[in-house]
Amino acid sequence: MTEKRVLLGAHESIAGGVEKALERGQEVGCDTVQIFVKTPNRWASKALEESDVVAFKRAVDETGIWPVFAHSIYLINPATPDDTLWHKSVDALTDDLQRCEQLGLPGLVLHPGSHMGAGEEAGLSRIVAALDEVHARLPGCQAQIWLEITAGQGDHLGYSFEQLRAMIDGVRMPERLGVCFDTAHAFAAGYELRSREGYEETWERFQAVLGLDRLRAIHLNDAKKGLGSRVDRHEHIGKGVLGLEPFRFLLNDPRFWGIPMTLETEKGPDLAEDKENLAVLRSLLEHT
Repeated sequence: MTEKRVLLGAHESIAGGVEKALERGQEVGCDTVQIFVKTPNRWASKALEESDVVAFKRAVDETGIWPVFAHSIYLINPATPDDTLWHKSVDALTDDLQRCEQLGLPGLVLHPGSHMGAGEEAGLSRIVAALDEVHARLPGCQAQIWLEITAGQGDHLGYSFEQLRAMIDGVRMPERLGVCFDTAHAFAAGYELRSREGYEETWERFQAVLGLDRLRAIHLNDAKKGLGSRVDRHEHIGKGVLGLEPFRFLLNDPRFWGIPMTLETEKGPDLAEDKENLAVLRSLLEHT
């Protein structure tokens, strides 16, 4: 994706303009940044103006932060059995991906959604149909959708590599999909990362089921709850159940150099927590 070095960053706010996320990222020392491309808790947002795009690309040049990628809005649920919600989700996902294309972003991270009691098979079918519809609406779009592994809380799908594989295999254009790995989600879903043996087994399984060439981004989050808890709760690096070892393994694994790794941990307006978490992560690096 980029030169082969460790790329660390965080999710940063676009309040005040999409380019502001890069200024915030630079302030805390990010190599890479994840953003929302519109207000995350609202179905409709003001369209991106050409001036927004120009300001964003100028900020990329000025800060040197790259890659920048996006996370879809919270309301989207392509797995839903509810037709109204499904159509609204498809419209919003299409809009998100179109905005990524406008900004030149490589990808959009997506939680596959909740089947809301309809059953996993029905939910997977709805997700595949939604992805196909978005792809059909945006032919030639270079920005990809990156399916994120989830904790599997409630009726949420995407909590196993096999489920993500089923989504990829189900669509008409699988080459337009990537995968995002989240340390807290994977751990909550039952993938051990704390021991060297567990870490290697998890990534061997990832390679066997999905292929490392499908991996586009990694979310670095410690976890508040235990292995296989199916509870999606993020914690600051080294202060949760995961501890430091999984992050030490990841950061010093050459297979993942060049893949953007971003924090999704809570922070205040001064972004002190981002600075602290990034400092902890960089302290784990064993190479120069």
